[in-house]
Amino acid sequence: MNLRRLRVLLELSRLDSMREVADELDLTTSSVSQQIAALATEVGTALVEPDGRRVRLTPAGRRLADHAVTILAAVEAARRDLDPASEPEGAVRVAGFATAIRRSLLPAIVELATTHPGVDVRMSEYEPLEALELLGRDDVDVALVYDYNLAPVALRNDLTARPLWTLQWGLAVPSPARRQPFSTYADHDWIVNSRNTADEEVLRTLASMAGFTPRVAHRIDSLEMVEDLIVAGHGIGLLPRGRATRRGVRVLPLTDPAVTMRVYAVTRRGREQWPPVRVLLDHLARDPDAPA
Repeated sequence: MNLRRLRVLLELSRLDSMREVADELDLTTSSVSQQIAALATEVGTALVEPDGRRVRLTPAGRRLADHAVTILAAVEAARRDLDPASEPEGAVRVAGFATAIRRSLLPAIVELATTHPGVDVRMSEYEPLEALELLGRDDVDVALVYDYNLAPVALRNDLTARPLWTLQWGLAVPSPARRQPFSTYADHDWIVNSRNTADEEVLRTLASMAGFTPRVAHRIDSLEMVEDLIVAGHGIGLLPRGRATRRGVRVLPLTDPAVTMRVYAVTRRGREQWPPVRVLLDHLARDPDAPA
């Protein structure tokens, strides 16, 4: 249905005169008549009827004019919403893992409350595979995910990723401990993530390079619970370096190869241009924990 013709019909319902509509919209009276006739052909019913030397809307014409108010208002709202120069406004749904929510999303929300109060961020905690599945179903607008240099993520071609920050990971063992060859830990029980495969893939790659197959005994999401199991002697695992750990845990550096977590904000291709998503991505990229 042609929006320009709807506008002409709406003005006719308001002004009751084709000549006045023509003056209002800078058209000729003949052009107004042609627009109304074409719209009647589109909808398959008469929209005007003679009323002396003038015309008036038929009942169908009045009903369509009522719809036109809502339709044209919605189109105008959509144009304002999508205008890159307009003030961003709308709800942005974000799914992400806990560390990225704490480090990137929460500070971004605080900033947006001041800079762009019309942006309403709604967050849910999910591991990367879960978040990407939600994004693929269009249940969220942004997914905060991670991969590793030893276990790169393969994104669908309709998704696009914006790098945010990186974090070095190490080998978490009971303290006191000193650095030893990775093969030294072949007989230990291992702890991996239960809802994402990248952590276990990294472990199996490192173990394969050291000549053994790791014995995975526990699958735990919470980093704090991983530390509890290490202290209790129930296994060892991989943890991020540079964060405070509980007493009794030491995170040893891994080199040759190093293990680097890489964090991304992922959107459906093109969605990153929607103003509310665009400003959120810009704020997420300002990592508050990055070195000055």
